[in-house]
Amino acid sequence: MHPHLHTKDNIACEEIMTALEECHAKGFIWKSMGMCTETKDKLTLCLRAERLKRTANNRQSSRAKREQIRKIWADIDENS
Repeated sequence: MHPHLHTKDNIACEEIMTALEECHAKGFIWKSMGMCTETKDKLTLCLRAERLKRTANNRQSSRAKREQIRKIWADIDENS
């Protein structure tokens, strides 16, 4: 299952999403003959890259928060 396409996190892929929607609008035969496959593959790669960026940012902020909590607990242990 893929994420919702038109979100604030996927702005970098907006061009490719629009191209895929235009390709799909050409009709069922166009899609079934594989004419949209290349655009779909590009979109998949773009969305994956965006997801990896978000994951890296989330991991970094999580580590910073965890370190801050460790410092607070260390301070509490010293003063108790």
